[in-house]
Amino acid sequence: MPSWRLVSGLCLAFFGGLVAIAGIGYAMVGIPSENAAAKSENNVYYWADGSQMVATGAGANRQNVTIDKIPKAMQYAVISAENKSFYSDSGVDPMGIARALANMARGGDTQGGSTITQQYVKNTYLSQEQTVSRKFKEMFISIKVGTKLTKDEILQGYLNTSYYGRDAYGIQAAAQTYYGVDAEKLTPSQCAFLAALLKGPTYYDPVDNTSYDKSATKAKNTERSKYRWGWILEQMHDDKHLTDAEYQTAIKKYPMPQGLKATKGMTGQISYLVDTAKKYVLAHSKISRTEFDQGGYQIYTTFEKNKVNALAKAVKKIEDEKIDPEKRELDKHVQFGAASVRPKDGAIVALYGGAGYENDHFNNNADTSGVPVGSTWKPFVMAAAMQYGTYKDPDVGVSPLSKYNGNDHLKVRNNDGSYVLKKDNSVFYQENESDYPWGYISLRKAMEQSVNTPFVQLGMDVGMSRVRDVAKASGILDQSFETLNASFALGTSTPSAIRMADAYATFAASGKHADPYSVTEVKKDGQDLPGFDKPKVTLAMPENVAHNVTDMLENVVENGTGQNAKALGRAAAGKTGTTDSNKSAWFVGYTQQLSTSIAMFREDPKNSKLLSMNGTAGEDSIHGGDIPTSIWTEYMKAALKGANDPGFPDAEKIGEIQDEDGAPSPTPSVTATPSPTPSVTASPTPSPTLTAPSPSATESCFGFQCADTGGANSGGTTDGGTTSTPTATETDSTRGNGNGGIFGGSTG
Repeated sequence: MPSWRLVSGLCLAFFGGLVAIAGIGYAMVGIPSENAAAKSENNVYYWADGSQMVATGAGANRQNVTIDKIPKAMQYAVISAENKSFYSDSGVDPMGIARALANMARGGDTQGGSTITQQYVKNTYLSQEQTVSRKFKEMFISIKVGTKLTKDEILQGYLNTSYYGRDAYGIQAAAQTYYGVDAEKLTPSQCAFLAALLKGPTYYDPVDNTSYDKSATKAKNTERSKYRWGWILEQMHDDKHLTDAEYQTAIKKYPMPQGLKATKGMTGQISYLVDTAKKYVLAHSKISRTEFDQGGYQIYTTFEKNKVNALAKAVKKIEDEKIDPEKRELDKHVQFGAASVRPKDGAIVALYGGAGYENDHFNNNADTSGVPVGSTWKPFVMAAAMQYGTYKDPDVGVSPLSKYNGNDHLKVRNNDGSYVLKKDNSVFYQENESDYPWGYISLRKAMEQSVNTPFVQLGMDVGMSRVRDVAKASGILDQSFETLNASFALGTSTPSAIRMADAYATFAASGKHADPYSVTEVKKDGQDLPGFDKPKVTLAMPENVAHNVTDMLENVVENGTGQNAKALGRAAAGKTGTTDSNKSAWFVGYTQQLSTSIAMFREDPKNSKLLSMNGTAGEDSIHGGDIPTSIWTEYMKAALKGANDPGFPDAEKIGEIQDEDGAPSPTPSVTATPSPTPSVTASPTPSPTLTAPSPSATESCFGFQCADTGGANSGGTTDGGTTSTPTATETDSTRGNGNGGIFGGSTG
C-alpha cells in the first residue's frame, strides 16, 4: 500500500497541475471584442460553370452601437429574460458549465452559456463547435471578461453580437430589419419582441420558417412570439424595470414587425437558389445556421444559369399569355413552382421558386410541400404493380394490358372482397373527372387518359404500402406521404417540385436513383469542407419496370392528356395531374437528359390555404395538360436546344395480364369454314370470321404494347385528376415545407 505521504503528494501535484493549466489557459486567452465579430464576411455562391452568382450574408448587415444608443428597455428586457443576476454575478455559471460538459461527455445535447457574459463570449466565436476544449476556453475567457470589462461593456458587446434572425446581427441591424428605425428609437414593447427572438429566431419570428423546421409555421411562430413577448414584459414589470403605466401601455398591443424584405442581390430566382443551396449545406455539414450566417464560405452550386433563366422565362411567357389578375378575380394569387434535375446524377440544374423576394414572395415554391401532386402519382402505382404483383398473385407482375373497370362512381374493394368504407361507415365511391362510360379498359389506356377508378382499385390490389415503398425508393420523402387510404393512389401526397422531378428521373435513368443535390463543394479559408460528395446511385426498381413505365408515359404524351408536350419535337414521357376542387395542377415529364416538374396552384395569402382554380385563366378548370404542360414544353425546348435526341430504351414484355375481378373474359374468335365443293371450279369465297364483341373494342399497338382505341373506349382527352379522399383531410390544408423539400433535413 502506498504511504499517506505519497498519496498526499500525488494529490497536491495533481491539483497543482490543474491550477497551473488553468493559470496558463487564463493567461493565453484574450478578451473578445464585438468589433472583431462585426468583421464577418459575406458568403459567395457560384454557378455550375464556376462564375459568381451572388455574395450575400451578415457582412453587409451589421453595425455596432454604443450602450448609450441602446434603450434601457432593451437592456433590461434581456436581463429580465435571460440573466436576472447580471449586475451582481461573476459572469460565469459553474453549474451550467458542469452540466454542459457532462452532456458532451455522455454524447447528449449541448447547452449554451447561462449568463449574458458567457453568451457574449460564445457569440464572438466564429467557430461554434461543441467540444470540451472550446468549452474550457469559453470559461477562461468569460472569467477574464468578468474581471476586466464593466457590466455595461459586456451588455453592449452581447447586444451587438447577437443574432436576431433575417440575417440581422446586432441590435441596430435588428431594429432596422424588423421596425425600420434606429435602435435608440425602439419602444419597450418592440424591445421585448426583439429580446424574444434571442431564444431562437426560427421559432419566434412571426413568419413562415418551415423551410428550416416543419414546426416553424407562421401561426405557431406568432403564438410562441406573442407568449414570450408578454412574458418578458411581465418579468420587466416584476423586476421594477417598467412602471405600472409603462407596462400597461407596452402590453396593450403586440408590436407586429415589418414583413420580410429582399436584401441586395437577392432578387429574381437568385433568392430561391441561395435558399436551396443554403439548406443543403446546413443539412449536409456540421455548420450551424448562426456560424454559416457569419459568412466567409464559398458555395459551388449545380445551378446552370442558362437553364435557370430559361425556366423563369418560360413561366413568365405562359403566365403573361394566360393569367390576367387585373381582368379576372380568379387569376389572383396564382403561383408556380418548378424544378429540373439531371437523371442518373441528381444535380438540380434549374428551379423556379416564385415571383421573387422583391415581390414579397418568400416561400420557395420549388422546395416546399403542401401542394398535392394528383395523377402524377399514378406511375408509382403502376411501377409497384409491375414489380410486386397483386395480392391475388404476388409473384407475378401486372401487365399494362390488364383490364380494370374505368367507369365513374365505382365502389372500391379491399383485398377480402369487402367494400372500402368512409369514416361514417358508408360505402366509399371513387369518382372520375367525367362520367364517360369507359367500361373495362387496359391500365395503359387508363394511364393515357388519366382515368381514376382503375388506379384506385389497382392500388388496393397491390397494397398502398408497396406504392409508398416504390415512391420512397424513387426519392419521395417520408414527410410528404399522406394517409395510406384508397385515395393515396391518386396523389394526395405533397412532395416538392424538386422531389417530383427527381423521382421521375428514376424512370428516365432505367430505375437508378440519386438523391437531388444543389451543392458540389464548400470552402472556408481555402479549405474544402467534407460532406458534399455526389449522392450514391441506387437501384430503386428493376430496369424493365422503369422502361415499361416510360413506355406508358410516352403514350400519355403521344396520345393522351399530355399531348401539348408533343410540341417539344423529341422523344418525351410525362404525366399530368389535377387535384380535388382544381386546387393544383402538375406536369412532370422527362427525356433521358432532363427531368422537369411544373406545379401550378392558387394560395390564399392570409392563411396559405389552397384555393380552387375553377375559372382561372377564363377556363372552367385548369388541368395539368394545359398551362403546366405548356410551361414544361417551352422550358425543355430551350434547355435541350442543340442536344441530341437519344429516345428511350425499348421496353420488354412484363408481367402477366391480371384483369380486375369481374372483367369479362375475352371470347375466342370463331371461324366458319364451308365444306369444300369439288364440283365448283370458281375461286372459293373467303370464309367469314366471326369475332365476339367485347368492352375493349379494337386495340391498336404502340411500341410492343397495345392500347384500347375506338368503340366504347374512345373519347375526349381528360386529365382525370380528381382525388376523393375517404378518410384523409382534403387537399386545402395549409402549405408547409418539408423540406423540406430536399433540404429540410435531407430535401424538398
